[in-house]
Amino acid sequence: MRTLICATALLSTLTAAAVRADSADDANKSNNPLNPAPGLNFQDYYVPTLFGSDKYSNDFLLRGTLPIAPGVLPMPQLLRVTAPISTRPDPAGGYSTALGDINLFDILLFGANGMEFGIGPLLSMPTATHDYLGTGKWQAGLAAIVVSPTKQRLLGALVQWQHSFAGDDDRSNTNSATFQPFLIYNLPEGWYLRSTGTWTFNLNNGEGYIPVGFGAGKAWKSGQTVYNMYVEPQASVWHEGEGQPHWTIFFGLNLTLNGL
Repeated sequence: MRTLICATALLSTLTAAAVRADSADDANKSNNPLNPAPGLNFQDYYVPTLFGSDKYSNDFLLRGTLPIAPGVLPMPQLLRVTAPISTRPDPAGGYSTALGDINLFDILLFGANGMEFGIGPLLSMPTATHDYLGTGKWQAGLAAIVVSPTKQRLLGALVQWQHSFAGDDDRSNTNSATFQPFLIYNLPEGWYLRSTGTWTFNLNNGEGYIPVGFGAGKAWKSGQTVYNMYVEPQASVWHEGEGQPHWTIFFGLNLTLNGL
């Protein structure tokens, strides 16, 4: 919760200091996961209530993207790394906040007929400092993205699948998938409406949840950087298993630089 409050204060300051509001093009550049530009994202998922529990959870994600121009491969690539700082109930009492498992994927970029596509390998590393903040397993899989951007909207989806292949023998093997649709509707002066809830599935035991979100954001440009702040409440419309989010407040700030 403290992370959410601090992030709100930071975003308010940045908004007041914005040089100018920009067009839907700036919003699309910042919201498009296939935009071949260096970027830094600060995202926070605060879950005040969990199914079958009176506890809360929080995940603060520090995410960086780095484009790679065509060279060894004939198409551009986009590297994305995500480091979570997670808060979970501590089995010994209270809550603990520490590093979770770091995720990395390398997307090969394609485009045709106004559509953008990306696909590539992903790796999840068992970097969590507490057992209950991570899987204890090395995991590998695939990530695939499709995006359709226009001046009026940005539609698309990100699919990730990963399976464990090494790690702590005392921990269960993992087999999981996520599906994140992107529905962005652009408004004047960089404002937009958004829905981007990530559907999460444990393929081993059938547990998971499907959230549906509705929020808003604003993008603006200062110098060579596009800033993008947003908030999106999300409610789970389906879940299986205890400890799944009942509802979530998703809050973030994206910084996007000039691309390739």
